[in-house]
Amino acid sequence: MAKVKVAGAWVGVLEVELDKWNVSMLRQEVAKRSNSDPNLINLICAGRVLKDGDGSENLTQVGMKSNSKVLASRVSAQEGKSLGEELMAESERSRRLARIKAAATAMAKRHADGSLPVENFNIELEDQSGKKVKMGTETDQQAIMMGLMLHTDAKKLIKEQNYKDALEVLSMGEEAFSLCDPSVIELVDNPSILQIDMVWCYFMLKDINCLSVAGLRLEKAREGLERAYGKNASRMRLLQAGRYPERALHLRLELLEGVVAYHSGQVDLSRKVLISAQEKFRLLQVSDESLSLVMSMGFKELDAKRALRMSNQDVSSAVDFLVEQKAKRDQQREDDIRREQEIMEQRTYGVTPLKKAVDLERLNELVSTGFEKELAAEALRRNENDSEKALLDLTNPEANSTIQEQLASRKRKRQRRAVDASVEALVGMGFERSLVNEALQAGGTMEEVIRSLLSGQALNPTNGVTQSEAISTASADNNGQTDAASDIANSLTSMLENQNGQAGGSRHASEPGGSSRASERDSEMENELAEELAQQDALSDYDLEVTKEGEAIGEYLALLDSAQ
Repeated sequence: MAKVKVAGAWVGVLEVELDKWNVSMLRQEVAKRSNSDPNLINLICAGRVLKDGDGSENLTQVGMKSNSKVLASRVSAQEGKSLGEELMAESERSRRLARIKAAATAMAKRHADGSLPVENFNIELEDQSGKKVKMGTETDQQAIMMGLMLHTDAKKLIKEQNYKDALEVLSMGEEAFSLCDPSVIELVDNPSILQIDMVWCYFMLKDINCLSVAGLRLEKAREGLERAYGKNASRMRLLQAGRYPERALHLRLELLEGVVAYHSGQVDLSRKVLISAQEKFRLLQVSDESLSLVMSMGFKELDAKRALRMSNQDVSSAVDFLVEQKAKRDQQREDDIRREQEIMEQRTYGVTPLKKAVDLERLNELVSTGFEKELAAEALRRNENDSEKALLDLTNPEANSTIQEQLASRKRKRQRRAVDASVEALVGMGFERSLVNEALQAGGTMEEVIRSLLSGQALNPTNGVTQSEAISTASADNNGQTDAASDIANSLTSMLENQNGQAGGSRHASEPGGSSRASERDSEMENELAEELAQQDALSDYDLEVTKEGEAIGEYLALLDSAQ
């Protein structure tokens, strides 16, 4: 037992077990001895307020030791309520930030290592023209994907003016990018844009304490952008057909450089970069005439403004840009549909021993040489997507025969599971099990099976479903009965498909290479991140609303004038 000296609301010495007690237990003990509510007791030790947290940290872990001194203050009921709410809000914030990082990590790992997607989409890297690219090793891909997801979430928080949380998420993104090979990460501008966004958060929070680190971050950002875009953005001009999508980004960069220079006493440098930023701000202002002209061609206001800003206010170039973007979006939708179909196809083949999806490109190569698709897929699955080993198995009569036997056995198991699921679903609707089995054994479509059941029996009341509740047309005329059978068949089919979809990620969990990862997902947070990504395109990082930047430029130039 260790001794803790308490002063304030109660004065005395407490004997505590530092390795077993947590802050909440200490708070309750002090409250008990001072005849107070624990929510009204505030504990301070070594200059910091002790928070209950999730209760996992003991007193040793929060920095207390034998003979530590604790100040216990009693607050008013309203202050206690406010303090409790603040602590709860902080705890919830910490949990959410942890969930964001965990979800981004899990998604990046799944989509970078070739695992069978548990979603109906793939996260893929694109260049500034929207083309899919592969960068570096699997580890590099994972690091970049994770950094991009976290950066995207942070940008949403910035738009919501939640700069404090945005900084936390941006720091996570910076850490993710740091895991990538420097020679690979230097090829992209995302880490540089992240640096600018971090300094923007400092600026919006008016955090002058971060001034020195802000300058270093901006230097790093400018160097990174020059590597990615070329000298004077020559590479960007070439990729974007002479347009200026990065102008708003450079405007924000120069504003922040001017602010840092001003607060560092570098007056001349501050004026120089702020005047340059002001000129970029002027070039980004869209005239009403140009906007009206582009909108008259059927484009939305936000899209028209974006196009005019990126096209240097050239109406013709802006319209071409909008047409190109529409074509890219249409192509993206087609690609998404195709990829969703590919993922559903991959799920039917199961996963390799290392939990990877069957490589469809290599599968198509084998099919093109004359092998049956399902057989070739199983050969690839068994051989970890090694085409040469798969080909050896396919051309070896004994190995080929073994694969065919396994496929046949697996097919029988799937059919048995499908029949069992149909039986249970129909019994759950109120039909007698024996009659359901007879109807299914007789064969026919599901609609024919249900029509047979409706015409041959009343629903079983022991299942808690009355005939009128389950299907009001069971005793109607033949047309009504047909409609009822069709409705039930559609409902049953939809239900079974949903069950299959939910189990898609672990469809072969009992077979070689199965997986049960789907049940461990934070689906809510992953879906939130995926939705944020879906709303982005290759130029979203450059699409900034620069009103606040324009106001700040005016304010700092005025400060410089008054100082002069």
